[in-house]
Amino acid sequence: MPQFVIERDIPNVGNMTDSEIRAAAQRSMQVLKELGPQIQWLHSYVTGNKIYCVYLAPDEVTVQEHAKRAGLPANRISAVRRLIDPSTAE
Repeated sequence: MPQFVIERDIPNVGNMTDSEIRAAAQRSMQVLKELGPQIQWLHSYVTGNKIYCVYLAPDEVTVQEHAKRAGLPANRISAVRRLIDPSTAE
């Protein structure tokens, strides 16, 4: 299944409380259940004003629909073309 990185612009997200982050994650998970098994949230990276989320989904439209229903921004959606790590150098 294709993998996507979603860039979400959320001012001061790095300063959100654990309960605020948990509420957003719960909202996201509820929408994922509604959309079915064709979309999966793998993990996210939180910075000062952005969240970078990694998802498996059949296409960008499904990722956009998840963001819309969850009330989350999806400012940039990029399809992952290749994964590299330290073993790539070997």
